[in-house]
Amino acid sequence: MRADLPFLFQGGMFFTLLFLASVFDIRKRTIPDTVCLLIALTGLISFEPVKLFGILTAIPLLLAALLWGGMGGGDIKLTAASGIVLSLQRGLAAMVIGLTALLLFYLIYSIVQKLRKRKRQKAFPLAPFLSVGCIAAYFLNGGIIL
Repeated sequence: MRADLPFLFQGGMFFTLLFLASVFDIRKRTIPDTVCLLIALTGLISFEPVKLFGILTAIPLLLAALLWGGMGGGDIKLTAASGIVLSLQRGLAAMVIGLTALLLFYLIYSIVQKLRKRKRQKAFPLAPFLSVGCIAAYFLNGGIIL
């Protein structure tokens, strides 16, 4: 269990910036570059060089955007920046958790819309789901444990 001051500060900043990215993505369907940059800088609070490999967590999203489209660059930058805080292994875990949360949300949403006989929305903001994954992965990483 890590509850020292740098981890508390880093966790607070990380969670706040993820929340901000989620709000921007929900309201405007964009994530400001400054938020992504601040998240990356948050990784410097308890910096370890191996965490730089966390940037590679964005590669699957980048490939998906290039091959199939429908994904914004902000989601890719958010994933890369979060990877610096989390590291490669935890960053990949964050992405899996976040995309699984999106899948479960969409499944429930689709069932509800079908029962209501309404048309389904095709695209959803990804940042809130990635943020949920990042927060879960931060806890897995030995970050703030309440």
